[in-house]
Amino acid sequence: MAGDAEVDATRRTRLANERTYLAWLRTGLTAVAVGAGVGKIVPGVAHVHRWPFEVLGVGFAFVGVVSAAYGALRFSRVEQALAAGGYAPLEPRRAMAFAGAAVVLGLVTLGLIFVH
Repeated sequence: MAGDAEVDATRRTRLANERTYLAWLRTGLTAVAVGAGVGKIVPGVAHVHRWPFEVLGVGFAFVGVVSAAYGALRFSRVEQALAAGGYAPLEPRRAMAFAGAAVVLGLVTLGLIFVH
């Protein structure tokens, strides 16, 4: 019976890793979509200077592409760790880099909202 519980726990852990990868992918795709909206749609419908919104859009799109790529890399690393019976934690500096990018993009977005 203990073997069945261990196999079930491994399955749940692998499915959790898959869901986490899909969350990274969704986050990346959302950031790319926000980049397109901010960089192309907003300047097209509002009477604003284009370049700040285009730069902000590129920033969101870049973070989105990096997020999707890192999610795939992270998925692979976790799978390898699971296969070896180990654990692959998220590196704090990577988490801080994503959080920092989100804070910077958020503050720039707020700034553009209040300026325009």
